Amino acid sequence: MISVGFLNPGDKPLIWRGPMLHKIIGQFLRQVVWGELDYLIIDLPPGTGDVAISVMQSVPLTGAVVVTTPSDVSLQDARKAIGMFRQVKVDILGIVENMSHFVCPHCQHEIDIFSRGGGERTARQFEVPFLGGIALDPQIRKGGDSGSPVALAGSDDEHGKSLYAFTAAVVERLSQLAVRAPGSVIEIR
Repeated sequence: MISVGFLNPGDKPLIWRGPMLHKIIGQFLRQVVWGELDYLIIDLPPGTGDVAISVMQSVPLTGAVVVTTPSDVSLQDARKAIGMFRQVKVDILGIVENMSHFVCPHCQHEIDIFSRGGGERTARQFEVPFLGGIALDPQIRKGGDSGSPVALAGSDDEHGKSLYAFTAAVVERLSQLAVRAPGSVIEIR
């Protein structure tokens, strides 16, 4: 794993655009000793800006996963990302809806804090696979903050089940596309 955050720890902002971003992406892709990989996943900031364009110009991509939340503003960004990927002929592996719902820890009732189902509706509208929904789960956040992701507890753990289901859906989509673009890169947005 490599991250720009490793180069600039703490709260100091990186105010980079265009050529500087393009250069660091090239360094990450070509100078990091990755070893033998099954997949290379690139997690990018939302939107259709410099970073996404630099990645698409730098390496052949197997496909893109569009990440959204159920909110209208996030869905608008997701639709723009779908349009961008289609314009540059990058296959869309599908859409995943993050913060899909919240399960009350006291009564187990599902609460739709940011609305619900927008990712699935958008997937149908654009005729791309819906890869699943990830709950707004405090344990997922705590695991990320502590460096111990909930996925380490296994696929039967209640907090990691949706992450495993999403991963399985992505791997399935990749197997469908493998014949068309062997040996390329996956982008997660």
